[in-house]
Amino acid sequence: MKRLWLGATLAAIALVCMRPAAAQIGVVSVTGGRVDGVTAGGVVSFKGIPFAAPPVGNLRWRDPQPVRPWRGIKKADRFAPGCMQDPGFFFKQVGLTPAISEDCLYLNVWTPARSARERLPVMVWIYGGGFDGGATSLPVYDGTRLARRGVVLVSIAYRTGVFGFLADSELSPESSRHLSGNYGLHDMIAALKWVQANIARFGGNPSRVTIFGESAGGDAVGMLAQSPLARSLFERGIAESGSTFYLDDEDFTTLHRAEEAGQRFLAKLGVTSIAAARSLDAQALLKAQGLSVVGGGGFQPLAVVSDAFPGDGFRSYRTRRFNDTPILIGSNADEGSLFVPTHTSPSRFEAQVRAQFGPFAARVLAVYPHATDSESSRAAVDLFRDTEMAWGAWTWAKLQSENGQGKAYLYYFDRRSPQAPLGPAHTAEVGYVFGTLTAPGLPTRLPSPPGPADVTLSEQIQSYWVNFAKTGDPNGPGLPYWPALHATVPRTMFLDEHPGAHPIPSMKQMKIFDAYFQWRRQQMEKKQAS
Repeated sequence: MKRLWLGATLAAIALVCMRPAAAQIGVVSVTGGRVDGVTAGGVVSFKGIPFAAPPVGNLRWRDPQPVRPWRGIKKADRFAPGCMQDPGFFFKQVGLTPAISEDCLYLNVWTPARSARERLPVMVWIYGGGFDGGATSLPVYDGTRLARRGVVLVSIAYRTGVFGFLADSELSPESSRHLSGNYGLHDMIAALKWVQANIARFGGNPSRVTIFGESAGGDAVGMLAQSPLARSLFERGIAESGSTFYLDDEDFTTLHRAEEAGQRFLAKLGVTSIAAARSLDAQALLKAQGLSVVGGGGFQPLAVVSDAFPGDGFRSYRTRRFNDTPILIGSNADEGSLFVPTHTSPSRFEAQVRAQFGPFAARVLAVYPHATDSESSRAAVDLFRDTEMAWGAWTWAKLQSENGQGKAYLYYFDRRSPQAPLGPAHTAEVGYVFGTLTAPGLPTRLPSPPGPADVTLSEQIQSYWVNFAKTGDPNGPGLPYWPALHATVPRTMFLDEHPGAHPIPSMKQMKIFDAYFQWRRQQMEKKQAS
């Protein structure tokens, strides 16, 4: 019976939201040539549009280069291969085996516009995957349902792992920036420039662009919010379970450390020059990449002054050197369960906290009950959520509200189900955002099948996201009110079966981490001064 209700509800939603298929966008001239999309359900999709030249051969480890023109009309009816990565890292665990290639700098557009004159708001999706993987082709990222709500939806690809973030002193002179690394971030910026130049032809408004992403994609939104190279390329930002604010300084490496790691990687390949490394097959690089070359987490974005990502977000916001836009950011209730071992003893948890927090360890241990194995296991998961996701969202929202004109909206996703009795895990909100609750594509625990409450919550979240893209404010008719963050009375929007604004959970922990972060910065500044 529930399945019949769900089917009827989705059909009704589709009838209400769909726009007539007649007189919609047809063949479009874009940078490089002409593309022809596919119409379905009142939306025209264009898949596999190149926004840069293939980064292969001598273009490997170079900033994205201009698109190579093509003749005739390109049928944009299928996704391009994902960028080079280990398929087992991201795809095999969800039963998918997409094609991968170095030739991967393509984007996709979904538009409900009937003509190029509509100037609809634009939403640009940046996928997650730890900067080690990810692809636009995951069914959970399908842009149809969001487009039906009156936005042009774009999803962009970017290089990951060693292909996107290798740094080496031999590479720096090749760049106009005289820096190496961060090619993946420059891919994102190139895609946003493509949007500025072309999206009006799809009925989009280049002056009303919202970037949004999850996990590493949320981190990327935070980086672009600080990047001088991304100024004027977007007007709003949504970051789901990602930011650039972390309690420790090991999350983003420096150029010097990254170049040293680059030299170690070349030695591992058995070559002594970048030219020799460029001559190797991409699979050879992928095989040698591993996940422990830079700081235990693979190749990552670099904190480089005057590059795509300046690095010190706290200083950027305090000195008002950031891209001041409204932001909507948050985290999930059970983020840590996807990353933390399922069993942790009290002694192991205490040792972890003492090693990480030093003189603040006692204060941290006091707010995470850990007397038993079950309590300490839960504490380890909650500590990961709070330090890696929740504190970053809280800090970013607070800094934006204190130092910018754009408002900050904070959320806490907490839809519980028999599959997730302690709350939704990392990535769980993505299907609700795209309205793709039954689509495969992310390693998370969603209700199966989704019930009426899940469909309703997904509809509400889509409305909040689209309203924000349209106006910079998520609120709208028929939705529970979502207040902007105010540091004096901090409240977050609980997105659950009964959405509403409430005090921020784990606020005691947030205040302890605020004090710890300030102490770490003082120690760092003293070290630099000496």
